[in-house]
Amino acid sequence: MASIALAARAYQHSFDSRPHTTLALTNGAFSGLGDAVAQLVQIVTAKPVEHEDAPKFDPQRTLRFFTFGFAMGPLIGRWNKFLEHRFPLQAASSATRRGLNTFSPLSSGVQFGSGNPGSVGAGAAVGVRIGRAPNVSGFAVAKRVAADQLIMAPLGLGLFLASLGAMEAERGHTAAHVRHKFVDLYASALAANWQMWPLAQIVNFRYMPLAYRVPFQATCGVFWNLYLSLLNARGNTMERDEEAMRDTLG
Repeated sequence: MASIALAARAYQHSFDSRPHTTLALTNGAFSGLGDAVAQLVQIVTAKPVEHEDAPKFDPQRTLRFFTFGFAMGPLIGRWNKFLEHRFPLQAASSATRRGLNTFSPLSSGVQFGSGNPGSVGAGAAVGVRIGRAPNVSGFAVAKRVAADQLIMAPLGLGLFLASLGAMEAERGHTAAHVRHKFVDLYASALAANWQMWPLAQIVNFRYMPLAYRVPFQATCGVFWNLYLSLLNARGNTMERDEEAMRDTLG
């Protein structure tokens, strides 16, 4: 528990001093981790195919995922801030207006830190103050999730496919191939997104503090990036198979 509190303190300090850099590095690291896990799964589960080399770990592929996650981190942070102000979960309490660190299981977040302004420094104890549970608007949570899934999810997925396609184009992929991948993968990936993310975002928007929403989303995103990485690799395989078929047919 102490190590979690220290990690939370270090993250909060980094976020307070360099929010965009912190979100970029956090989201990039988890995106790269998701792809690394996906590649390991592919390597371990691959079945030998005659005249084909066994899959090997591709660090450039993981770097592309890190790069995309790094770029998206600050954007997601700004989006979360917009949702926070556009759809407030509750009116500011008097304790919040006084700047006290309060905690409630029904509040919009958990604040790690000392409730005593005089307790600062590495040796200060980390604590949470427990206040009365304020009323939370479930309708506001629903509006946040709806806006996220109807606006940011389609946009983010489109940016993912376009960005990965552009970065892969350096390896000889043409614009036509990138468009082909977009047409093949976008609809199925968006449908999968709507099956997984609404529940995760309900938890995220209702319980996580603003500074921790990108890390929470990135943690859940390890499994999502695992899916996206496998989907992207499948799209590349389909393109190679189609190219081979066209070459065979002349």
